[in-house]
Amino acid sequence: MLEAINNELKQFSTSAEEASNKDIFYALSRLLTKRIKQDWALTQNAYDHNSEKQVYYFSMEFLLGKLMKVHLINLQILEPVKKAMQKLGFSLEEVLQYEHDAGLGNGGLGRLAACFLDSMASLEIPGHGIGIRYKYGLFEQRLINQNQVELPDYWLKDDYIWEERRNEQSVEVKFGGTIHMTERNGRLHFVHENAETVKAVPFDVPITGYNNQTVNTLRLWSAESSLDAASYDQNQLPQYRDYLEYKQSIEEISAFLYPDDSHEEGKKLRLKQQYFLVSAGLQSIIHSFKKKYNADFSLFPKKIAIQINDTHPSLVIPELMRLLMDGEGLGWDKAWEITTNTVAYTNHTTLSEALETWPADMFSTLLPRIFMIVEEINERFCQHLWFHHEDYRDRIPELAVISYGQIKMAHLAVIGSHSVNGVAKIHTDILKKKEMKHFYQLYPSKFNNKTNGITHRRWLLQINPELSRLISSAIGDKWVERPKDLIKLIRYAEDTAFQDKAMEVKTYNKQVLARHIKEHTGLIVDDQSIFDVHIKRLHGYKRQLLNIFHIVYLYNTLKENPNLDIIPRTFIFGAKAAPSYYFAKQVIHFILSAADIINHDPAIQDKLKVVFLENYNVSLAEKIIPAADVSEQISTASKEASGTGNMKMMMNGALTIGTLDGANIEIKDMVGDKNIFTFGLTADDVLHYYHHGGYNAQDIYQTDERLQLILNQLHDGFFGNDEKDFKDIYYHLLSHNDEFFVLKDFNSYEETQEFVDQTYRNQQKWMTMSITNIAHSGKFSSDRTIQEYASEIWKVSKSPVFSR
Repeated sequence: MLEAINNELKQFSTSAEEASNKDIFYALSRLLTKRIKQDWALTQNAYDHNSEKQVYYFSMEFLLGKLMKVHLINLQILEPVKKAMQKLGFSLEEVLQYEHDAGLGNGGLGRLAACFLDSMASLEIPGHGIGIRYKYGLFEQRLINQNQVELPDYWLKDDYIWEERRNEQSVEVKFGGTIHMTERNGRLHFVHENAETVKAVPFDVPITGYNNQTVNTLRLWSAESSLDAASYDQNQLPQYRDYLEYKQSIEEISAFLYPDDSHEEGKKLRLKQQYFLVSAGLQSIIHSFKKKYNADFSLFPKKIAIQINDTHPSLVIPELMRLLMDGEGLGWDKAWEITTNTVAYTNHTTLSEALETWPADMFSTLLPRIFMIVEEINERFCQHLWFHHEDYRDRIPELAVISYGQIKMAHLAVIGSHSVNGVAKIHTDILKKKEMKHFYQLYPSKFNNKTNGITHRRWLLQINPELSRLISSAIGDKWVERPKDLIKLIRYAEDTAFQDKAMEVKTYNKQVLARHIKEHTGLIVDDQSIFDVHIKRLHGYKRQLLNIFHIVYLYNTLKENPNLDIIPRTFIFGAKAAPSYYFAKQVIHFILSAADIINHDPAIQDKLKVVFLENYNVSLAEKIIPAADVSEQISTASKEASGTGNMKMMMNGALTIGTLDGANIEIKDMVGDKNIFTFGLTADDVLHYYHHGGYNAQDIYQTDERLQLILNQLHDGFFGNDEKDFKDIYYHLLSHNDEFFVLKDFNSYEETQEFVDQTYRNQQKWMTMSITNIAHSGKFSSDRTIQEYASEIWKVSKSPVFSR
């Protein structure tokens, strides 16, 4: 390994003595790329030779994080590389800092997709990702004057070392124009005229499996002009400017993750992105299929499985119909049979704003042929209801794909797929019984549950090597390939010697995070305090507001009684608010303003510290999660489809404080009531209030002195220089009746937090609970989730590239 790294350095006319950390990083990346490419080619050849059924996972997000350490672990060369680095006088951890997080996702949806790719490769399942190569990520968050400020996340300013441009496999995607119909041999033919043509260029990223030489592919599509700049004379400025404007408009399609859709142009750009993704991806799949199977499309569902990750890629359904009918000459019935037997849909939310709809007039202008197909899908579905389900006739407008000038993408996804899955048991139950009740009654066999999971190889083995070594010393290392083996740890839950070692690991991780906090914020935190962690997207239903209300309550109580006996606690937040989400940005402003007061008040004797770490991303999560004592999973019950942060922190020994929502319920079922802290309204309670009323936030404000004080502080300018600063939060809760039940759940949350404090005082009991959580966390590996998808939805088998 040492010699190989030196050879790479020599190729760039430098030596280890003269090299910088960055030089070493690029030398190592080139070395790894050569190794990976060999297995990559062998993997694809094996899939082709064996005619394996292959899975294509369409997602608008793939939140990969950094990949170099993943590859080192998967290739089983982490330790040899570390030793080689040391001999060269370098620290591998410092070298790894030169890799950027790929700006290809935002939150749980994208991180889940990345975990699924990891598990497919590690389980030797022929499965690939299809996404967009965004030039800019969501945004780079800066916290300035106690406010979120968004800066461009130009993560591609340096070459992305893992990608390979496949220009020869580019395809064309068309927007706008008109559809001209002609008749040939008794069949209608559709010709797309005067369209805007976009060149879609694939960039492939290798996804390595753990210790098996399998390398699957994440294919990311970039939008480029199909016209050549050389054909334009720069001296003819009007013409050249037109070209530059055209080029910019094309490249915008793959420029930004989630453009602001609060205006018409932003909506159009989002729709363009979604069609660009599915059209390019499907054209590539069909091209490959035809080469392998001589265009025998009766084999398509037997050889291809397509999973759409939420409603964003729902246009897979009409686009596959278009390609099969207009491109391959199939009739409607045959194309529909192939499409519905190929496509499966994962629903990730019950939030109405996330169940996408598009204005029909915009859709028909931008995608005229696709609109014709969606209209036909809708017409046939509505006729089916009218003639075969008379009891549903009155519900046709409610269930239709096109209704009142809107196209409902979730309806399209349900109708056009053979499987509809939720991502936690309670989420799937809500889909079946409430949100998609009528579709479930129409298609009961389509609906199923696949509880989310996380890749334990990154979220335990990689980010917490000390804990991983401790686990392996107790139960062996087979858990890395068989995560369910973590259950063997249960025998050590009350073993005091093992508890002491686990506590040493947690303390070490807290010290590492404390140094990071000091370095990046200047704040000194007590590594013996409880590290209470709330890291996820900033949204009203995720209730960061409830958390900060409790913190302010503790602060007010300590101001009244500075000698109050509480365990010192460090509250750690990490979150981004969408740029146009005003309320969420106000909550960040409130947290930062409260933190500034609390952290600098000597009267509370450092018993509370509040830390908001800016620009939350995968790499930051990897630093925070191993150090967490308490995992905040406090969403309004019924709103969080699953959650995966709960699984990551559980796997690293944190104890969950959470509502009975999403996967929290399944964590509770696994670990037992005594090993989790639950509180608040149930999903049934929340849904009852939404449907029947009966909740009045003003009543709680009038009767709970703690909340009355906090809300008055918000209203009266206690937390800001400007008295108007937080009035919007105040009125949001009281005038809009607290839609996410922050005030309603406050008392239960506060009592449960007091129980957390009392429990932490008994360190032996706490460690028993912590180890119990780690032992049961194998159930929440994405390996288990992917095995369920593979056997129950995709009908795809393991395909080892090399026999072992």
